[in-house]
Amino acid sequence: MSARTDDVRIHRAQPLITPWVLAEELPLPEEAADFIAASRRAIEAVLSGEDRRLLVIAGPCSVHDPEALLAFARAFREGCQDLGDALLPVLRVYFEKPRTVVGWKGLINDPDLDGSFHINKGLRRARKVLLDVAGLELPAASEFLDTTFGQYYAELVSFGAIGARTVESQIHRELASGLSMPVGFKNGTNGNIQVAIDAIRSASHGHWFPSLTKEGTPAILQSAGNPHGYLILRGGGDSGPNYHAAAVQQAAEALAAHDLPASLIVDCSHGNSEKDPARQAVVVSDLCDQIEQGQAAIRGVMLESHLVGGNQPLAAPDSLTFGQSVTDACLSLADTLPLLEQLAAAVRRRAR
Repeated sequence: MSARTDDVRIHRAQPLITPWVLAEELPLPEEAADFIAASRRAIEAVLSGEDRRLLVIAGPCSVHDPEALLAFARAFREGCQDLGDALLPVLRVYFEKPRTVVGWKGLINDPDLDGSFHINKGLRRARKVLLDVAGLELPAASEFLDTTFGQYYAELVSFGAIGARTVESQIHRELASGLSMPVGFKNGTNGNIQVAIDAIRSASHGHWFPSLTKEGTPAILQSAGNPHGYLILRGGGDSGPNYHAAAVQQAAEALAAHDLPASLIVDCSHGNSEKDPARQAVVVSDLCDQIEQGQAAIRGVMLESHLVGGNQPLAAPDSLTFGQSVTDACLSLADTLPLLEQLAAAVRRRAR
């Protein structure tokens, strides 16, 4: 008898719902589709410089409680109502959590927060969350980590992101080349911006790559290329923070050197805040100074924010503090709203 060589380390397999079936269960209403399409165009207009407003992507590090996310979304939307002339608010809705080694991988992978990995349930919850957010008429931003999950909900996303750990990945660049929304590419975890610029250039070209169809059939897809790729500065382990004026100007010049628009989004968290959520305010203050002084390359900012500041250890859902992150520490909503007003004031002063 020959030795076993196939699936030696696979313990079990479960059926995976198809994107088509999930879309039948949770369809996208026509009015929501129109809103998402319009939101994508509005984001592209801001990032291209056609619209002089500032893109502001804010929300929890990751979604673990959809009810808390929606409570944040309503308050965030209300807090931006009088700032619409200066800011374009987008809700951060991240379902997948990339881990340096191991840990909770996000709502899709483990929706019950207990290591049970009911992925079909997670996909249903993720799609329902995005439908609810669209119902609030708030654009959603999400990171694409798994290269197949996007088929289940990408039509509900207004802004996509490729993270610092995957920006060098060829398959993520291919994925981005076929996404239907503008996509931000974060600099590498070490702070290297060239890998993100290379990713933008790669994703702007068409590619052939294996994926799933909406019916769940393995297929080779051909993309047209995505002309709406943008650099996200998030700091890094080697570079340190890269939101200061010199770093922003250097990034703008590096983009221009490759005939790319000098258009940047600055992540006020992660390496730029040195993992201290309170320092997001310091980053915002510096960016406001740059905006007022005429730095046109700053087209957007990202903030990690939730109802309650800080974070908490992962535990049973009924024992968790409502609206507090279980992954990276966030700035409280109460501390975030003044930053939005500060950013809006800077944009208004620049426009004079």
